[in-house]
Parts: sequence; structure tokens; C-alpha cells
Amino acid sequence: METTLPRTNFLRTGWNAITFPFRAVAYMGRVVQSDVASVFERDPAARSTFEVLTCYAGLHAIWSHHITHWLWLHRMFFLARWLAQVARWLTGIEIHPGATIGPRFFIDHGMGVVIGETAEIGADVTLYHGVTLGGTSLNKGKRHPTLGDRVVVGAGAKILGAINIGEDTRVGANAVVVKSVPANAVVVGVPGQNIARSTPHRATDLLDLNHSNLPDPIGVLVSTLLQRVEALEQQVHIHDESVPHIHAPEAGLWHGEDFTI
Repeated sequence: METTLPRTNFLRTGWNAITFPFRAVAYMGRVVQSDVASVFERDPAARSTFEVLTCYAGLHAIWSHHITHWLWLHRMFFLARWLAQVARWLTGIEIHPGATIGPRFFIDHGMGVVIGETAEIGADVTLYHGVTLGGTSLNKGKRHPTLGDRVVVGAGAKILGAINIGEDTRVGANAVVVKSVPANAVVVGVPGQNIARSTPHRATDLLDLNHSNLPDPIGVLVSTLLQRVEALEQQVHIHDESVPHIHAPEAGLWHGEDFTI
């Protein structure tokens, strides 16, 4: 007995094929509108929608990634990689087509940003120029970091390996992060030191872009130890002023005979 596909399925399939380009354009229109709005929220230098659409390479790289990621998911690997390479030439930003990126992702300035194949990025994440989301393994599986929602990564920071960066975390400029970070933390240094926030950042708060407010745990530790050593030397009367030694900083300024600048 001969069987055929139901007519309703055929009509539905044909209608979906006809309307797909229109639905894709409508979807991209919503994405562009959301991304442009996120730029005005995070970059005070943005003056007009036309300027944002034409002059923000980070947005161009993200919009290109939407296309290359769709091709990657549909197993058109070479075309996806080739278009990603073209976008890299044009924007200076390298995003592998396999990377998963959430909504309202923003790359400010952008030059030199590298995002690896298995990287996963949550919603409302912000990266600055020179950031690397890199891998540390030759395995084919998960080898790049996962960033939670509302993470901010400062210029030049490197986040390496299949680690998790918790939501509402701020990574300082030029930090090198090689281990997972809990939510609501600040990461500074090489290798990155995780510091809990005294006041947790909430999803309803404004994006935390206060890059000048970064703690220095190693510097504080060294300064505290120097002060403690000087106090102990004075107590036992073994402090010799004639012998040069490192002084603890006063009011944030290092000084004394120990430096030859």
C-alpha cells in the first residue's frame, strides 16, 4: 500500500520555507535593536544610533557571529570558519563560530579580542580590548571558559581553560584567570586572585564598570608584613637605620633610600 506525507505537513513545510527569510530578518532586527540599546547603556561615548551602527566594530563582530554560528550549527563548518575569518580581518576581533554567546553581549573597542570554540558567554556580558577566552587543552571537548551573566572583563585580561566565571564578577585589566571564580567576585593579578565583594552586585543594579576600584591583595599583604616587621624590630631594639631596607608605603607612596630612581 502506497503511503504519502500528509498534505498538512507538506503545506506547513512549504510555508515555513517561504517565511523563513522574513522571520530571520525580523529576528536580526530585534537583535540589532537590543544590541544598540546595550551600547548606549554601557558606553557614554555613543552619540547616535547611526554612529553605533557604523563605527562599533564590536557590534559588527557579534552580528557576524550570529550568522557564522548558525552555519556552524547546521554543519557548514568551512563556510562558517571562512566568514569568521573575514569578520576578523574587518574588525580585529576573532570569534570562533562554535562559541555560544548570550543576548546583549558588548565588546567595547574590541581590537585583539579572541573567543575560542567552546567558550560560553551569558547575558549582558562586557569585554574590553585585548581579552582572550582561551583553551588550555588539546582535547576536542570543552576547553574554553564559561562566563556567567553580567560579567565584566577588563582590557588585556586572559581567561584560560574550561573554568567558570560566576555571574556579576568583575575581572581586572591584565588579570590572568586560570581557576574558576565564584559569583560576585573581583579578580585581580597574575595569576588571578579571587576577592569577594563586600556588597554583592545584583541583577537589577547598573552594570559595574568601576575599573579604578580594584583591590591589591598582594600589595596589601607585603605592606602589612613590612609594617609588622618594623614594629617588631623597634620593640626588640635591633633596627639599624644605617642598613638600607624596604619601607612600608606611606599614604600609598613608596619612598626611601632603597630606590635609585
